[in-house]
Amino acid sequence: QVQLVESGGGLVQAGGSLRLSCAASGRTFNINIMGWFRQAPGKEREFVGRIGWSNAVTVYANSVKGRFTISRDNAKNTVYLQMTTLKPEDTAAYYCAAVPRGSGTFEYWGQGTQVTVSS
Repeated sequence: QVQLVESGGGLVQAGGSLRLSCAASGRTFNINIMGWFRQAPGKEREFVGRIGWSNAVTVYANSVKGRFTISRDNAKNTVYLQMTTLKPEDTAAYYCAAVPRGSGTFEYWGQGTQVTVSS
């Protein structure tokens, strides 16, 4: 099992920046990919981006490309989501998730952290 805990959410003005963290614990050696998702009220969950746990290869949704950056610190078992040039439409609950080795799906999820961008 892998446990994920997000932090760093809050209220920020449009154009501002925020960094989210996702701390992993448990069987972290079994993590293959870490990802970030978000869900706004009344909308479906949306993929934001992901990073390879060992190779740090990143993939981003078009909606955040060039504004958001995902990084990881394996020594701290932590993944970060640096968000810049935030827009009101970025307002959502942000979740991190993990794909274990041998799996093709995000099986482990954090509880989420709220990001609110005011105009």
